[in-house]
Amino acid sequence: MNERETPGQLGLGNASGVSDAEARQPGKSPPFSMNWVVGSADLEIINATTGRRSCGGPSRLCKHVLSARWARLYGRLSTRTPSPRDTPSMYCEAKLGAHTYQSVKQQLFKAFQKAGLGTWVRKPPEQQQFLLTL
Repeated sequence: MNERETPGQLGLGNASGVSDAEARQPGKSPPFSMNWVVGSADLEIINATTGRRSCGGPSRLCKHVLSARWARLYGRLSTRTPSPRDTPSMYCEAKLGAHTYQSVKQQLFKAFQKAGLGTWVRKPPEQQQFLLTL
């Protein structure tokens, strides 16, 4: 973020991408991706087809792992004890309940369209429909 931008402000810069899911050519992408964490010697190699580590386990960057880590951190920091009714059982419910996130996401989608960058390619809904085991 540069000096002129404020948190929540959209800085489009050189944004360009594919607004049509059919136009993407996955055959030209490498069959793997890598990620690492500062301070750790672990390099994670991910199969681009399955989204899993080369050993078959889930990535530390998958939605399920990240949401579980967030919930543990939130549980440590929150002074409020949530009731079972407050805790969503599915990832998609948690995202829908994050009202600020949903509002900012809609603003981003509108800004992309207004800037002529096309529409956001939505993921299949089943990718968001998994139980949160927190």
